[in-house]
Amino acid sequence: LPAVYSLGGLLVFGLLLVCTCAYLRKVPRLRTWLLSERRGVWGVCHKAAVIGTRLHVAVSVSCLLMAFYVLVGK
Repeated sequence: LPAVYSLGGLLVFGLLLVCTCAYLRKVPRLRTWLLSERRGVWGVCHKAAVIGTRLHVAVSVSCLLMAFYVLVGK
């Protein structure tokens, strides 16, 4: 529970959200079911999926750096 309130935990959560939503956007059935709404809670998932697909290089580099930080830095 203390990891939720730290900056590192928040960054890990954000990266996992962006990566998961970008992955779900690639699945056609899930895309129409989950990511078609652009407002509310599902709108956040839609926006995270757009960020993940447009900035896929930056997101993947961030995931690698965060994995290195979590495994070695902590």
